[in-house]
Amino acid sequence: MRHFLDIDELNMDELEHVLDLSSQPATTAPLAGKGMALLFEKPSARTRNAMEMAVVQLGGHPVYIRPDELGLDVRESVEDVARTFACYHDLLGARVFAHTTVERMAALDAIPVVNLLSDKSHPMQALGDLLTMRSELSVLEDRTLTFIGDANNVALSLAKAAGLAGMRFRLAGPSSYSFSPEDITEINASGADVEIFRSPYDAVTDADVVYTDTWASMGKENEAEARMDAFQEFRVDANLMSAAGEKAIFLHCLPAKRGNEVTDEVLDGPQSRVWVQAENRMHTARGLLTWLLEEGN
Repeated sequence: MRHFLDIDELNMDELEHVLDLSSQPATTAPLAGKGMALLFEKPSARTRNAMEMAVVQLGGHPVYIRPDELGLDVRESVEDVARTFACYHDLLGARVFAHTTVERMAALDAIPVVNLLSDKSHPMQALGDLLTMRSELSVLEDRTLTFIGDANNVALSLAKAAGLAGMRFRLAGPSSYSFSPEDITEINASGADVEIFRSPYDAVTDADVVYTDTWASMGKENEAEARMDAFQEFRVDANLMSAAGEKAIFLHCLPAKRGNEVTDEVLDGPQSRVWVQAENRMHTARGLLTWLLEEGN
């Protein structure tokens, strides 16, 4: 049984096919009369709306489940929850704190599991990002993607996605918030070479894409003050985008902390593609689910 826990679980041909499916409107209804369980330990605007609408477009019924309805490993084990959902649904999506939660669900092979976000990875975001970059740049191979900020779950999945697409990946941020040696090993295995920069201006030189995320991701709020101090030199503003060049596009997975990691003039400026990027979350969800239902399993 195929699952989707991180972007590098797809090979290059499968990834290209999923992106092709995502570029097309739904022409079949593989979920007609069927459901998808959507478990959210963490709330989300884009992920919930993207997934629910993708399921509807494929003819199915999405069921949103709050964490207090389950009590994972308190009221019922993660494994028993997955087995229960398999009785009713054809797919299970889970947005969780710990990556081990989706790994445990997938290990049962009771139902295809889609990782909607974990502390380690955000593969659905990476899919949407690739579709956005492909539609904007046409060809991704040999393009340069620069990520400014924290080497978090978004950055890790994005780096792997860049490797699969034949892109160069750069990271600029404080040394204490960089990729671990284990992260680098995983990224290299996907085919990507990571360049680490301490100067954001050096990192964006000749970049095709400039990408950033919040300095304190969900679950890191207690570190917000320390992170605010550490990342002051890594704000994406008009001067930094100017250094990248007028052809570079700007991406952000959202929600944005305006004035922190990015200024209003960039987020709302002519180089920004963040709203196209947000919409593409729905299209790539539809493409991935179609592939899982019709070809992946």
